[in-house]
This record gives sequence, C-alpha cells and structure tokens, in this order.
Amino acid sequence: MHPVGATMPTRDRSQSSVESLALLWAARESGVIDALTTSAGTAETVADIAGIEPRAARITVEALASMGFIKRVDDEYEITNRALGFLAKRDVRSIGRLPHVLDSFSLYTELPEAMATGEPPAFPDDWLRNRLGAHDATDESVVRACVTAAVREASNATRVLDLAGASGAFAREFLARGHDVTFLDDPETVEVVRPLLSRAGVELVAGDPREPPVSGFDLVFVGDAFAGRDPAEAESLVAGAYDALEPGTVAVFVDTLHGRCSTAATTRRAVDSLATGCGDLYGESAVRSWVESAGFDRQTVRDVPGTGLQAVVAERAVD
Repeated sequence: MHPVGATMPTRDRSQSSVESLALLWAARESGVIDALTTSAGTAETVADIAGIEPRAARITVEALASMGFIKRVDDEYEITNRALGFLAKRDVRSIGRLPHVLDSFSLYTELPEAMATGEPPAFPDDWLRNRLGAHDATDESVVRACVTAAVREASNATRVLDLAGASGAFAREFLARGHDVTFLDDPETVEVVRPLLSRAGVELVAGDPREPPVSGFDLVFVGDAFAGRDPAEAESLVAGAYDALEPGTVAVFVDTLHGRCSTAATTRRAVDSLATGCGDLYGESAVRSWVESAGFDRQTVRDVPGTGLQAVVAERAVD
C-alpha cells in the first residue's frame, strides 16, 4: 500500500485553521479524546486518565465543547456525533475527514526531520482506515463531476474498472449510473471496504493495481491517480490501466497536475509528498510521457469542471 494522502478536495473547512488542528491533534495525542470517548465525563477525570495537568485538561475540554465535539449534559460532558470518527473505524463511511487530517498534521510536525533524512516516517495508527474514511468523504459534487467527465469520454462503456479505487466512492457512483463495476486495489484496502462495496453490488478484486489480474474493460477510471506514488510506480499504474482495457476504449486518470492546478493544490501535494516520503509534483509533461510509454494511441488533458482537478484521457487504439 502506498501511503497516499486524501488529495481530493476533502478537507473540513470548519477545522482547517492551524489553531483548531493543533488543539485537536494535541487532544488526540495526549489521550484527552480517548478519555472522553471511553469513561471520562469531567475535566478532572480527563486529567487523571490522560495523565495531564488539570488546567490543560479544563481548557482543552472546554475548547472541544465549543467546537461541538462534546456537550455538557447535567454535570458531565458527553461526545457528540461529530466525534464518532474517532471511535467508529469499521465502516469507512462513519470515519469522515478529520481523523486523516490529524494524521497528516502529525506527519507535518516532523517535516524538518523528514526533509533532512529523506527517511519515510512511522505512520500513525489507523492510517489506512482514516485515509479511506477521508477519501469516502470526498464531496459528492466532486465525485459526480469526475465520473461525468469519465463517462463523457466513454459514453458506450458498460464494464468499468475503478483501478486503485481507495474507498470506492467513485465505484459506487459508476454503479448508480448503471455500469457493471469492478473495484481493484491492494488486499489491505479491499479487506477494509469489502463490507460496504460488496453489499452495493460492486465486484471486488484484490491485487496490485500496477499489474491488474483482470482485463477486458470498456473504461478504466483512476482517481487520485498519482498522489503518493513515485515516478516508477505512477508509470506502472498507467501501464496497468492500458493492460486492463479492451482495444478501442479509454482510461481516465484524475488528479491535480502541477503547473495546471491551483497554488493551494500544489502546496498540499508538496507538503504531503515531503511528509510521507512518497510522491512528487507531477506536471502534464510527465503524465503524458507515462501515457505514451504505456502504448496509448492518443491523449487529452481536460479540466474537470468545478473541481480544480484535471482528467488525463488516454485512448487505446484498436488492435
């Protein structure tokens, strides 16, 4: 599994300030959130269970209440639905964006060391599930726009492969539009999302997305295509998409392309690449070279309306 971040527009804007993230991260790392979500109902009890200074516990608890993660009921605090992402890890739909944002913030605090050593970091607990929860929380409008962009390029497609599909948010949208959908990702990811996607009617395949064990598709869709992937891995993924296609059909790779996307998107990709030790800033020329090397006949780059994302459309010629 490549340690890709959730690079689609999935950030919780209400919790995007540095101060809010710092407080929530400190509350999680210090044990305050664990205390509140298990047995603690007062600041005093939080201080005892988490082993922190009483003043710090009081200030943190009151701040969390003002942010809506807990609420006072009589003489104690109780968690609200907003805090469920810290508890529920079984179903990615219940996790939401915030736990992954805090995971990323944790890595960001180690950026100077990562930049000095080039060594990959130790990822936080539940990194995979939290990443998938953030991916699943991608705005519906973004999911619909990306799927629409792909379907527009392959209007007659019936068999769709969601390659390296992460949470399956895009697979479910293709399914809702009447396509026969296969989802392929690494075994760990498939194990996490299997309950959700199998119930929906998506066929799941566990394997290496760079060497798909399935083929014969009318459309291959790859969302977050290059995030967190080194150049060789990204190039192999493009080649894998080519191998999975029927001749005369298309693959659509959706991501942000350096030099074409917004400055904010480039900054997020740069920070995530540095913090995780994986990935890079890839521009249109790099992606076009991978597409050409894979054997695709024609390629087009289009902006995905309303998203800030780009879609690289690659056509496999008829043999």
